[in-house]
Parts: sequence; structure tokens; C-alpha cells
Amino acid sequence: MSAAGLRLPRLKPREIIAAANHAATTDLAADTALTEALERYIESAETDANLNTFGRLAVKNMLVGALTSRFALEGWHQQRPELQLETIDQPWIVIGLPRTGTSILSILLGLDPFNRALLQWEAQHPVPPSTLANAEEDPRIAEHAKTVAQMHKINPAISSMHPFGSTLAEECTAVFTYSLRTIGMETIAFTPSYGHWLDAADATPAYQIHRKMLQALQQAQPTPHWVMKSPNHLWNLPMLSAYPDARVIWTHRDPAKLVPSLASLNSAMQMPFTRKLNAPRVGEYWAGKVDTAIDRAISFDTSADRSWCCHVQYQDLISDPQQTLQRIYNHFDTSTNELHLQRVKAWLGQSPQHSAGTHRYDPADFGWTKGSLNKRYRDYRERYQIPGEV
Repeated sequence: MSAAGLRLPRLKPREIIAAANHAATTDLAADTALTEALERYIESAETDANLNTFGRLAVKNMLVGALTSRFALEGWHQQRPELQLETIDQPWIVIGLPRTGTSILSILLGLDPFNRALLQWEAQHPVPPSTLANAEEDPRIAEHAKTVAQMHKINPAISSMHPFGSTLAEECTAVFTYSLRTIGMETIAFTPSYGHWLDAADATPAYQIHRKMLQALQQAQPTPHWVMKSPNHLWNLPMLSAYPDARVIWTHRDPAKLVPSLASLNSAMQMPFTRKLNAPRVGEYWAGKVDTAIDRAISFDTSADRSWCCHVQYQDLISDPQQTLQRIYNHFDTSTNELHLQRVKAWLGQSPQHSAGTHRYDPADFGWTKGSLNKRYRDYRERYQIPGEV
């Protein structure tokens, strides 16, 4: 297989598993759940995504990287059975839809000296876990920073759409990638057949590997409370039983604003990797994903105890972050501490909104109007009293 005389990157499950084992210096077999997910994703990438050569390479690197992290983590656990004794106590879990302020909220929660957010570089290089002695000087931080810089060079538009940085808070989505069961894998390539399979797939393997990673990192750096965040949780809220004492925060924003933003983000992410991108099709696909997430989350919310989560409006979070944090802590019968609030004030002063540029998009690019989106999500907005945005 070749293009312009060059051999195209091969997307073969066995080769990807072998490459990951080699990189992780392990010799682990992929279980049935992992093999099925890998095969489903590759099949969808091959048939749905119109990948160009660069896209095939990006997909292959993503898959090898994810399985390398997984095999390294599994090997680390096999050598240290005591890791299973590590308990994850009262983690904070932010579960809002994409583009609803989950990133900034996770960063602000992570400024509490009693909390710890998973960092982007740690999610890419979990083993060996950094220690208290070397955490600030770990060479993998600089290594990941180079990867981020290269990504921004290839695709400058994304810098204004999502915060990327080695030491910024990372999403649980990145860890779910170890199991190849996450919506995060759909941002690289347009893979609707994989996405439809994922919607019906068992998410248990994703949460199992997620816990293993937290246990490994926590043993190396004792951690009172983790800060986690990912829209991915909305599709699988029953799985939060993996963390029964979790403090869950659900962020809400006007879908007429967030859905076009999400469509724009995914179109921009996929553009460098495809021979042809149909923006309205990408947009409608992700709107459908949002529909599913909302339906499942409302169903869960309807049957759950009223106090299972703290609901937060995006506009409240952006307009008064400190007051919003205090309300969140009060909801869970705890209180913010003065050092935390001082750190939040300092961080906000040092990191003004839109410092990386403003993400601009138009619903019309995806075949929508504000009116059609308002109608589509009226029930969701009314249920949670979500204010509209201009």
C-alpha cells in the first residue's frame, strides 16, 4: 500500500499490540475486551474516516501510545500487588458536557492544597510514576511539552479551543484511552461506526484501568483527594459507582452555544488527518452524541438521590469562580480554605480568559440556526434552568 511512492502506515491490530509491548518493555496479551475495541476502532478508521497518510500515522501513534501506557501500567501493578490497597477517597469528579467549563473548574479545584488533579503529561507517561522527590524536574514534562508545541504547530487553530499544556489538568478521557473505550478517540478521526459501538459497549474496562492508574500515582505521591473531569462520564454515569463516595459536579451551558463549539473543535481536530471533511456531517454526529449524553444523564438524575451531584451553571462559574467554588464545597458539607481561595485569585489574575485567542464559530457552518438548536434542547435547558447565551 503506497501513496506518492511512500508506504502507508499499517493499521493492523497485532502489529499495534506488538509495538506497544515493545515500547513498554512488556510481553502482555491483549484481553478480549481490548482486542474487540481495537478492531472496532481500526475498522471504523479505515472505512469512515477518509484518512490521509498523516492521519493514518496519527491514528497508529495514538493507538500504540495508548496501549504502551496501558501495558506499562499493567506491568507495574503485577510487580506491586500492594497497589490494590490504595484507596481513592472522596474524589471530585466534574462531568459536564464538552465546552461547559469543565477544564477551568478542574484547574481551580486542583489549586486546593488538599486536592490533586491528574496532569496532562502524567496521563501520557504514567509509569514510572513521578515521586515527591522528582515531580517538578521529571524530564517527561519537557518531553510532553515538545509534543504539545508540535501539535499546535501542525494545527494552530486548536490553541484557542482547548487548554493544552504539560502541567495542566487532564481529562479522564485520556486514561480511558488505555482501554480504547472513549469518545476521546473520536476527536482524531471521524469514526461513527466505532462511536455507535461505543455507545452500547460496557465501560467497565475503562474504569478499571482508570483506578489502577490513580493507585499507582497515589502510592508515589500520597494524595488526599483526586480531581477528575471528563464529559465521557455523562454517557456512563452508573459507572461512577467505582468511586462510591465521589463528589460529583455537573456543569451546564446553553447547548445552542456549546454544540456548535464542539462541532467546530472536532472539525478542526480532524481536518489535518483526513482527505475530505464534511463539516455538517461531523457537526450533526456530535450533536447526536450530545443528545445521547443528555438523555442518559437525565434518566440517571431522575432516579438518583437529589444530592448525588452539585449542579453548576457555566455563566456562574465564569462570572464568579470563587463564589461558585464555595457553593460547591458547601453542597458537600465541607468548606474552602483560605490558601485555596488565595491561589484561585492569583491564578485567575495570571491566566485571563481568551489569553490564547478567541474560538470563533458559526452554527450555520454545520447547518443549524440558534432557533433550531434552542428547540432541540428546550427540555434540557428548562429542566436545569440554563440561561441562554447571545
